[in-house]
Amino acid sequence: MAGLLALLFGWAGAHWWYLGRRYGWVLLLFSMMMIGTALRAEDWYKSPAFFLFLLPAIGSYIEAIVLCLMSDARFDARYNPNTARRSKTGWAPVLVAIVTLLLGVTVMVSGIAILVETTYRAMSGV
Repeated sequence: MAGLLALLFGWAGAHWWYLGRRYGWVLLLFSMMMIGTALRAEDWYKSPAFFLFLLPAIGSYIEAIVLCLMSDARFDARYNPNTARRSKTGWAPVLVAIVTLLLGVTVMVSGIAILVETTYRAMSGV
């Protein structure tokens, strides 16, 4: 569940809230400020705020992959240390990790391509 939340709503820190981390609201506040600033620009996808928004999004994809591929024993030791609950996940987290990898790479490469194009046009005056 933590990996799926990181995939879908990681930019908002949903997986941090689910895992009980303090300060999950900071990521949500940062992301909302960046998206709000980017949407005010004429070309929102070329705004520096949009590229700053991509940082927590890409970071959440990486964290989703790490959470999904973590062994059950290690996950329980880290996030369920004082409970008798033991995780038995199966193949679902692996499938979430595969989808996360595909989506994360697509978002990252698209962001890099837009950033390079925007920088080139700004420097060349086109």
